[in-house]
Amino acid sequence: MIAYLDGILTFKEPTHAIIDVHGVGYSIHISLQTYSVLPGGGDRIKLFIHHLFREDLQALYGFANADEKALFLDLIGVSGVGPNTALGMLSAMQPGDLRLAILGENVRAVQAIKGIGAKTAQRIILELRDKMKKAGVVPDGPSYRQQPAANPVREESLAALVALGFPRVTAEKSVDDALKADPTLSVEDVIRRALR
Repeated sequence: MIAYLDGILTFKEPTHAIIDVHGVGYSIHISLQTYSVLPGGGDRIKLFIHHLFREDLQALYGFANADEKALFLDLIGVSGVGPNTALGMLSAMQPGDLRLAILGENVRAVQAIKGIGAKTAQRIILELRDKMKKAGVVPDGPSYRQQPAANPVREESLAALVALGFPRVTAEKSVDDALKADPTLSVEDVIRRALR
């Protein structure tokens, strides 16, 4: 499974990008949120990847940060929400705004997204609201825009711990404590300390 791609951005448009990784070009579906933070062509970038396998299809979905990828995975876990619908939702709303709508049970805001009907909006809220509350997911604010990670070791460690099932708040505290004790730790070292 591909966790991320780190290479040269050779092409981008609002729905997809191509990254050259050591001479191999990967075509990746992206949201407008990710498109908006990507630099111009020719720059080196890193995208977190969800590699979708089906009998008749293989597709890569890329995200500028682990938080957007985590929300995408939550959305496609909802019955009736496919990857293209989830990408459309992330294109229509900032991840923080979408989380606020789900946590606040704002069916109208979720339903306002193109392609989302009333029943789908209710199902998304029903299936994700409690999961987000239990995980301690609280967005930074109603209109934040995720910028490229200031500390990639912190972001990768945090993404790994959340993927292992740690609540986000607990993972953030563990990672921050480890990096405060020793800012030179690698991702692997931070994860080992957090798992103790």
